Amino acid sequence: MRKLRALVFAVLLVVSMGAMPLSAVGVADSSAVTEHADSVTERPVTASLAAQEGDDDPHPDGRPDDPTTTDTIGYVEGYWYDDELPVDDQDNAVVEDDELDAVVYRSMARVEVIRERTFEETVDVSVRTREDVSEETTADIRNVTEAERLHENVRFEALFMVDRDTDAVDQFAALYTDVVGGFYDPETDEIVVVSDTPESPELDELVLAHELEHALQDQYFDLQSFERATRDQATAQEGLIEGDANTIETEYEQRCGEQWDCLPPAQTPEGSQPDLNWGIYFTIFQPYDDGPDYVEYLRQQGGWDAVDDAFENPPASTSDMMYPEEDREPANITIEDRSSDRWERLETEDGPDFASFGEGAMATMLAAGAFGESQQSVVSAEEFLTFNAAGGIDDIQYSQPYTDGWNGDKLVTYTTDAETVDESAYVWRSEWTSEGDAAAFVDGYQQLLSINGGEPVEDRQDTTVIDEGFPGAYRVDHEGTTVTIVRAPSVDELSEIHEGGAESDSDSETETETGAENETQTTETNADNETAGDESGDESDELAGFGLVVALVALLVGVMAMRRR
Repeated sequence: MRKLRALVFAVLLVVSMGAMPLSAVGVADSSAVTEHADSVTERPVTASLAAQEGDDDPHPDGRPDDPTTTDTIGYVEGYWYDDELPVDDQDNAVVEDDELDAVVYRSMARVEVIRERTFEETVDVSVRTREDVSEETTADIRNVTEAERLHENVRFEALFMVDRDTDAVDQFAALYTDVVGGFYDPETDEIVVVSDTPESPELDELVLAHELEHALQDQYFDLQSFERATRDQATAQEGLIEGDANTIETEYEQRCGEQWDCLPPAQTPEGSQPDLNWGIYFTIFQPYDDGPDYVEYLRQQGGWDAVDDAFENPPASTSDMMYPEEDREPANITIEDRSSDRWERLETEDGPDFASFGEGAMATMLAAGAFGESQQSVVSAEEFLTFNAAGGIDDIQYSQPYTDGWNGDKLVTYTTDAETVDESAYVWRSEWTSEGDAAAFVDGYQQLLSINGGEPVEDRQDTTVIDEGFPGAYRVDHEGTTVTIVRAPSVDELSEIHEGGAESDSDSETETETGAENETQTTETNADNETAGDESGDESDELAGFGLVVALVALLVGVMAMRRR
């Protein structure tokens, strides 16, 4: 897919989920990330402020006589991390142009103190209105080919998050229009903070701190060098990137008012809750829920050095992020290419496309219905969300019994010459750590089909038909630790997409990974393309409009009781 600007977004959720009553919620296959071209820049040989203290230091707090921006932690362009600024006495977060540099430099110094390293260079920051940013962001998201749009629609229909009458790309565009609170652009090394008060733009200091940490990450680790072959791999990497930034933001906030003078929080506009696609939203949110826990685990193992090491060898899957103490290596899944005169494997500009959702997205699939119009789901809202005493949301439980044995998944899309979602099909194969784990997922998925109006087909084993919403024929095959789901427009077409697709004899569906690899040799050209995608990571299943980072969404959650404390 096309690689567009790799924006690292900070997203401000403008809906107060913390105060939301329970009734309101219903109570990028992958190879490993390639090695960076250059080794990570070494941490500057500079002591922290605490370490700089000494009896012979003329300053009571141990600060050096000649501090420099690149060598002194907590000092940037003439400003110390604890300096007082005129804006501190304001009752709003409006920052005039001639005051912006001072606020930015002091915030950079504060991020250095928490992260224990210096910036290599200063960062340009601007404050823009939501209208301007939304227009640009929406244009980026919607800048996709028809093949890419089809791929997105099939993917999210497979997750039962976007129905046949809804466009997935439009759902993403609407989501980011409502919630973007700022972003860092690695191509220009610039930060944009979004303001909801266009007449007098306000700068949210916590958003600024979060995005400054992304700039610091980019200076040391080159965020654009991360290759994300699948959505699952990208989400795992975002867990590291956003977990780091959220940790900085949280510790920054904890020091405001107690140790530091900070700008007052930016005002959040009042109004009705945006009409979000909660399935997509919770899928995107995972890095900001599990990421901070992952970074905390790393810091417990080896401090910030362990976090730095993880940037050189990022987690390979969301399961790696969720269970860092375990050594999970996702299975390398292959699927026979059954292209024919009628059906062909969907290709985008970069070749055959595929998807890998990961454990978190598959758990969300089973829970998303709880937040929709029907409020019906396999995993209930109470099982998916943890509420605090005040009724706010404390945590999201992406680890669920139906999916916690995940060991890899891969979905490939087929289409006819019409290249429409009505004439599309897919094969979705997943691997599980045990036969029991595979059976648990099959159980949950069969419940999901039933909830969405699925009716068993007589004399067709494990075959279900849905007429509305997510129409088509579905077959679920379970063989050992492997689950293969096939969806086609009709029952008769299932076997065209995948061998044994709608036959009553379940023994006909015996393809194993080894068998699939052997069978792909009979379709040499397509198999070569698929293998290249599996091994090189050149192809991506990320949303086309975002390219490298569809959702480095540093969810600020300003009025939402979800922010990690």
